[in-house]
Amino acid sequence: MAIVVFAVAVLLIVFGPGIWVKRTLARYSRPANRYSGSGAELARHLLDKHELRNVAVEETDTGDHYDPQAKAVRLSSENFNGRSLTAITVAAHEVGHALQDASGYAPLRLRTRLVKATRGIEKLGAGILIVAPVAAALTRAPGVAALMFIGGLLTLATATLVHLITLPTEFNASFARALPMLDRHGILKKVDYPHATRILRAAAMTYVAASLMSLLNIARWLAILRR
Repeated sequence: MAIVVFAVAVLLIVFGPGIWVKRTLARYSRPANRYSGSGAELARHLLDKHELRNVAVEETDTGDHYDPQAKAVRLSSENFNGRSLTAITVAAHEVGHALQDASGYAPLRLRTRLVKATRGIEKLGAGILIVAPVAAALTRAPGVAALMFIGGLLTLATATLVHLITLPTEFNASFARALPMLDRHGILKKVDYPHATRILRAAAMTYVAASLMSLLNIARWLAILRR
């Protein structure tokens, strides 16, 4: 019984934040026409207000994000074209990252450098994972298991590290940038202010959910290696 309770608790801790984030964003995606302007139009408006006309606003199918290399706010189709509370709030959140970039916000710079550095490490880890089973079959060397262990950790642990480093940047973009912008420019309907706060919290918590999933993947990998 204790094992079952523990397993349920772990599942709630790992999957709970992700489920909450999806439900929150979906909840405030209706009504779809709550605001007169779309997420893309609001992003462009806010960027222009802050003299960031060089930052593009683009539609993407890889999830809402700000690309500091391309200087582009990228929004998913539903938030790029949508006029819901979720659409405009998420757009403001991504503009918040553009403001961080423009002001030289140190945690964002750290995250950008870390992402670049860990890409190579993840590729190395993935390569080891591909080669290790073949090497094990050919050589029957006990060191191959160690190679698989190192490869798995290089691939999975770096992703967890990036997600954890990202958290301060996300909360700053939400509550020190986006929410004050929406308030200062009179974008939000008064009744929507607490709901926008929940959406911004959810936008930041996506990385908490990603971190927990990365940790779960590491635990799975360690369990496989012990067999």
